[in-house]
Amino acid sequence: MIIKSVSGIRGIVGTEFTPEYVTRYSAAFGIFSGRGRIVIGRDSRRSGEMLRDAAVAGLLSVGCEVVDLGIVPTPTVLYNVKSLGADGGMVITASHNPAEWNALKLVNKEGIFLSGDEGRKLEEIMEGEIERVDWRNIKDVIEDNKGVERHISGVLGVENILVDEIRRSGLRVALDCVNGAAFSAYPDFLRSLGCDVVEVFCEATGDFRRNPEPRPENLSALEHMVRDTGADVGFATDADGDRLSVVSEEGVAIGEEYTITMAMDYWFSMVRGVGVVNYSTTSMVDFVAKKHNTRVFRAKVGEANVVQRMKEVEAIIGGEGNGGVILPDVHYTRDAMVGMALILSLLAHEKKKVSELVNAYPCLYIMKEVKRFDSLEEREKFFQDLLDTFKKKEGVDFNDGIKIFFEEGWLHIRKSGTEPIIRFIAEGEDKEWVEDIVNKYAGGR
Repeated sequence: MIIKSVSGIRGIVGTEFTPEYVTRYSAAFGIFSGRGRIVIGRDSRRSGEMLRDAAVAGLLSVGCEVVDLGIVPTPTVLYNVKSLGADGGMVITASHNPAEWNALKLVNKEGIFLSGDEGRKLEEIMEGEIERVDWRNIKDVIEDNKGVERHISGVLGVENILVDEIRRSGLRVALDCVNGAAFSAYPDFLRSLGCDVVEVFCEATGDFRRNPEPRPENLSALEHMVRDTGADVGFATDADGDRLSVVSEEGVAIGEEYTITMAMDYWFSMVRGVGVVNYSTTSMVDFVAKKHNTRVFRAKVGEANVVQRMKEVEAIIGGEGNGGVILPDVHYTRDAMVGMALILSLLAHEKKKVSELVNAYPCLYIMKEVKRFDSLEEREKFFQDLLDTFKKKEGVDFNDGIKIFFEEGWLHIRKSGTEPIIRFIAEGEDKEWVEDIVNKYAGGR
């Protein structure tokens, strides 16, 4: 099964997601991009090298020049598309999915993931005749090992990221890169800020020693490392390095919703403007916005949707509650390097511990549950039943799935764009209420 969404195309390697399919899709993308220069990068999955070669073959076959950055974080690829003046980019990564999955994330010449309209144009090319070039017009593959260096320089050069103050703070940072794409890029970035870095799972083995999704229940090794080494903060990423989660100095994973909350808290204190998050993101961002006399707009889940809304309202910062931070001063994509820079700036500026910052935010409990299905048809039937349940009730928003507002909090129900699942996310002040409301509807009762 191949799943297509605003996040690209993905599937389990060796089923429908094959090198042959990747080659054809890459050729179509090359034509879509004007047969120009394409920047590619990948994460550390065992299938990555095979699929990289398949993608390169497809791109070369239609006359593209390929710049290969190697194993790098996803945001590094997007940054380099723009900085190198390329015609497009391709990231071979399945992000937070398990190791048997892989994917193609596709980037336009602006260094932004393809929009819905762009994706539909690409599909039309994919379904038509792919016109290849002859041997005389096959271009080069350029191996470029400076992609991470350019990305780091771009982040450190942003005004109001407190590079000198962070360096003077001498922070000890424990870092878990899940043996994924950020294995060397993010330790290098933190050391450039003068941090004493303690590494866990920072090898390019593709052996994900934990679930790649940087949620609290998956971060026990990092929690222990923070406590054992006396680190000031712990950071964890997913397999492609675009999402960031935080562990406090007490060795407690505080939840990925705090990433965008703390990032916005700092940036709103330094720069005037509005923010954007998706419908599933914590209400703590609204508290932070009010604190700084501004507001946060909502967009549909999916980075492309958040970016589109950010551009519409000219937002100075955006992101998602899954640990994604988007700072237009760097580029329009979720970037864990940016997230670390903003949170470290907050720590250095406020001269407070992570736990002290957390205690200043509203005490909200959020629960994220997944219901898996054997087929998309089964999922569609279950979701339709939920729509029928809520369609005539008040306090329901259908802009992105189903979001129900109660006196006690909210529940957001939506189909995943990348897996045959339905996600249930609820938030409220009462933990028991949140658990009950999720279990009630996720269980189909």
